[in-house]
Amino acid sequence: MIPSDRYFVKICGVTTEEDALLAVGLGASAIGFVLAPSPRQLAAAKVADIVKRLPAGTISIGVFRDEAPQRVVDVVNHAGLSGAQLHGHETPATTQYVRERIGMVIKAFPAGSPRLKEADDFGADLVLVDAPTPGSGRLVDFSVLEGLGDASKLVLAGGLTPENVTEAIHRVAPFGVDVATGVESAPGVKDPRKVAAFIAAARAAAPVRPEEPDEPFDWRYR
Repeated sequence: MIPSDRYFVKICGVTTEEDALLAVGLGASAIGFVLAPSPRQLAAAKVADIVKRLPAGTISIGVFRDEAPQRVVDVVNHAGLSGAQLHGHETPATTQYVRERIGMVIKAFPAGSPRLKEADDFGADLVLVDAPTPGSGRLVDFSVLEGLGDASKLVLAGGLTPENVTEAIHRVAPFGVDVATGVESAPGVKDPRKVAAFIAAARAAAPVRPEEPDEPFDWRYR
């Protein structure tokens, strides 16, 4: 279930229990752990150790890239993760297979990808738009997102920082934002001041949402 009572802010590329607890304590909506090749990659066993120490109700997401769908399902379920972020060339069928077997799926696309126009076909809970090179810290060209239409399930990533997240939210009006590099002091090491500033700036810039009933999140009724 995706919380609708506050703006969605995901802190991704977390590599330690300390940083995970820091992000949760500062008010992050979700924590992301990279299980694909990356400077921030963690082993599934390490992710499981961190997840079991997080406060109850914390949304924890494993990030995968072009992984076998059954392995994604197995890792998510065995590690106790809330869901998966598919950050590769996964097809709609692959994404739907995973979604049917775990609690939540975020499907990621590079900004400018022609597949963005077909995002609804993937059946994901959220659609994440990232820079063409994930983890590069390069800011997404907001102009390529203009005219995409309904942004009610869009999560914006790619080069966001405490300094530019306000403009990004105002221009794109996404459902939420995702950050990794922009709140680090070194690759995989979160800076407490940057994390706090990012979450505060994102929440301050977010549009006010109408109150909603406490029920499972379902995009079909959005």
